[in-house]
Amino acid sequence: MQQYYEPLASRVRGRKVAFIGAGVSHRELIGQFVEMGAQVTLCDKRTADQMGELAGQLAAKGVALSLGTDYMQGFAGQDMIMRTPGFEFFTPELQAAGKAGAEITSEMELFFELCPCEIVAVTGSDGKTTTTSLIAAMLRQAGRTVHLGGNIGRALLPIIGEITPADIAVVELSSFQLISMRRSPKIAVVTNVTPNHLDHHKDMQEYIDAKRNILLWQTPPCRAVLGYENEVSRSMQADCKGEQVWFTRLRETDNGAFLREDGMLCMAEKGAVTPILPKDEVRLRGLHNIENLLAATAAVWGLVPVADIAAVGREFAGVEHRIEPVRTLDGVQWFNDSIASSPTRTIAGLRSFDQKIIIIAGGYDKKIPYEPLAPEILAHVKALVLMGQTGPLIEKAVRECPGFAESGLVIEHAADMAGAVAAARKLARPGDIVSLSPASASFDLYPNFEVRGRHFKELVNAL
Repeated sequence: MQQYYEPLASRVRGRKVAFIGAGVSHRELIGQFVEMGAQVTLCDKRTADQMGELAGQLAAKGVALSLGTDYMQGFAGQDMIMRTPGFEFFTPELQAAGKAGAEITSEMELFFELCPCEIVAVTGSDGKTTTTSLIAAMLRQAGRTVHLGGNIGRALLPIIGEITPADIAVVELSSFQLISMRRSPKIAVVTNVTPNHLDHHKDMQEYIDAKRNILLWQTPPCRAVLGYENEVSRSMQADCKGEQVWFTRLRETDNGAFLREDGMLCMAEKGAVTPILPKDEVRLRGLHNIENLLAATAAVWGLVPVADIAAVGREFAGVEHRIEPVRTLDGVQWFNDSIASSPTRTIAGLRSFDQKIIIIAGGYDKKIPYEPLAPEILAHVKALVLMGQTGPLIEKAVRECPGFAESGLVIEHAADMAGAVAAARKLARPGDIVSLSPASASFDLYPNFEVRGRHFKELVNAL
């Protein structure tokens, strides 16, 4: 497979390359770039002491280190700067380096440039991880060799030499990855676009424009799969360059995947409607997951036999932290929905249960309004345990929502996850459901939603 590494080696050999941050994907790439003949500098806001052994290991490989408060001084004089998605693209120092002649790129951008196989990519505010995972599962069910990566799975650029033209790459893309991309996948999926990450994007329009990059650089033959029920994703039809199909669970369409009135998931194409499987046979919980399954179906249509799509629909049990069953204790069911880091995700989770539940909510403030969440809490929640920066904001929205006084909703606060789990256990009675469904990011207490979800599971399993 060495021939597939050579295009990457040619891009970096003899060039001065700065990596922003030494996360998992960059750590692997830094070593590869050194071996390929690049002059590598690591720019990291951590000090050498904070990095521990890694700083010494990198220095021993010949990597120059620009660390600490002034780490961005390492951008000077570089030919290429590898941005990590968490580093904002419009940071003045990075933009200045670009104007000075540095090529600003990233692991995912280089992967799109050099990947020898077709790429299917998914973005959206909600549902993208499950949809991406379903697409990968369907393609694997059909016998394809699949490389899953992007915002989930593993970094794909370090293994580009192992990928052949007959394979297929399936990637999840965040707005942070897309904002600077100038290539689009052969098959692009936009699940929906709702307010999110407004603490990082200057406004909602910048967030939308970042998402649009998944479509803007497509070249026919190509396919765009768009969520019909979301106004923003529906409007992206104007950006499509080739075949465009919808997915929707609320109406029938003559062009895409839909949920028929009789409960059958179907695909409509060129005047023909193909039934796939009944909704009652789908293993995933919640109507939002029916939408994810429809989106995945539309994406792989023509690549995967109907029987294989149906098999995945019946067998796919879900992704960790997405309404994940944790345990049943004293007649109380506990669920981990830590992925619900925005109000729309929490709303989807609440609607997945056919009874009022107890939820643990709150966390880091992404400057998202909580007023749309309040009526859903009154309709679907019997007790609300709040924590973190957004706890008071959620409580304010709920208390000011019409119907609060007569709702009977119980509201409690906790200082941390351990206190929240203890409070929820005290409130719960046999037959109740407790779900971690934060409607907020995790960054006030945890590095990401995965760590938050695993801590919640550890606490619940220790009860």
